[in-house]
Amino acid sequence: MAETEQDKQDHLWGDGADAGMHPALAVISDSLRQDMPLADADLRGSAAYARALGRCGVLTEDDAELLGSTLDTMRDELHEGTWKPKGAEDIHTAIEAEVTRRLPELGGRLHTGRSRNDQVGTAFRLTVMDKIDLIVTALIGVQERILAQAEVNIDLLMPAYTHMQRAQPIRLSHWILSYFWPLDRDIERFLQLRERCAVLPLGSGAVAGHPFNIDREWLASELGFQAISENSIDAVGDRDFAVEFVFLCSMVAIHLSRLCEELVIWSSAEFGYVKWRSDLATGSSLMPNKKNPDLPELVRGRSAQTLGEVVSMLSLLKGLPHSYQRDLQEDKQPVWRSAYIAHSNLVAIAAALEGIRFNGDRMEAALTDDTFATEMADILVDRGMPFRSAYRVVSKIATAAREKECSIKEIAKEADAELLDPLTLEDIEGLSALQSVERRTATGGTAKKAVQEQLEEAWDIVELYKERLEIE
Repeated sequence: MAETEQDKQDHLWGDGADAGMHPALAVISDSLRQDMPLADADLRGSAAYARALGRCGVLTEDDAELLGSTLDTMRDELHEGTWKPKGAEDIHTAIEAEVTRRLPELGGRLHTGRSRNDQVGTAFRLTVMDKIDLIVTALIGVQERILAQAEVNIDLLMPAYTHMQRAQPIRLSHWILSYFWPLDRDIERFLQLRERCAVLPLGSGAVAGHPFNIDREWLASELGFQAISENSIDAVGDRDFAVEFVFLCSMVAIHLSRLCEELVIWSSAEFGYVKWRSDLATGSSLMPNKKNPDLPELVRGRSAQTLGEVVSMLSLLKGLPHSYQRDLQEDKQPVWRSAYIAHSNLVAIAAALEGIRFNGDRMEAALTDDTFATEMADILVDRGMPFRSAYRVVSKIATAAREKECSIKEIAKEADAELLDPLTLEDIEGLSALQSVERRTATGGTAKKAVQEQLEEAWDIVELYKERLEIE
């Protein structure tokens, strides 16, 4: 389809000839739809830039304010839905075309000294910073629900698992808190990235810098950046922040996927540890008996896409010369998709953690006495035996129980004193999950005191985040 005269005008470039863009080029060049998430940030950046042009004398102060306020109005209309960017190859062109339609003389001055290169970099960074805020808030929401479940279930005991085999008794609260800390590391990384992202490229021009001595420090302050870029070539070509953002979204997805893997397994009849509220599960189209844990399965499955987005971003950048290249038009979609998956998965998991219930009876039944084996060795250590020697004593007893397919307590009743020595039948019969759990009082352990201390520390961290980010 041939371009119209309006289409020809709505470019930020041109050679003055009548020929427009070839349709084949237009198909792969137009990016308005994928640029739409940048609209708010581009309007913010353009309004600040208009006022900065007034401060450096390119515009009069009155003209600069009129141009800036018109862009502010367009931003309000964008959110109200009364104005929608259209009829241009990208969001930046659409905004400039509209402000020029409203202010024909001033609109044509907005791009003075500014390139689409530093303009895109600025809008992209602002948008990523906004998405970081959104995801961090969602991460904190999941953390709060983890802590709530840990408080409610602090007296439930269960086996811990290594290699998916029963290991030692722990508190359910200790297990669920083990997912608080990976999410906390995610928050730390996102907040660190936000600082690295908050470096202003605007004022770098296309590649060589700004010709009118614009006040970049003022621009940075006006737009909420913490620093300004030091090199104009690096500024317009840098996408480290985008790669890092996509990677961090993938880390969130992986952490949630690991949680979901356990919730799916625990939902099976063979475990029966987790009960799903009806609105958080689905039935089968064929089997009336089924209650499927679709929510954690979907969260687990969607994590795969975020891994692909990391590879996509790294591959995009791998062969590029420095400064801006048009390939970088393709850097937005992986960011938008990763942000959407990370945020929507967090919202889903928050709902799941509010709605699931844990079956304490099934967990207690799973605390077979083979999970007390380490406790048996610890008893001997208390009596002065080296741990490796104590390990061999208990290993012989556990092996005998496995061979006879009975419990350790049952084999102890049948065995002669030589097999048990230096343990006694009374030692073994006195073993309990609670005894084992309460021995582990060191920081990070599963004793009630240690878990309560962990809970207090975790709540303090959440409150500090909420205060820092002004979350109610």
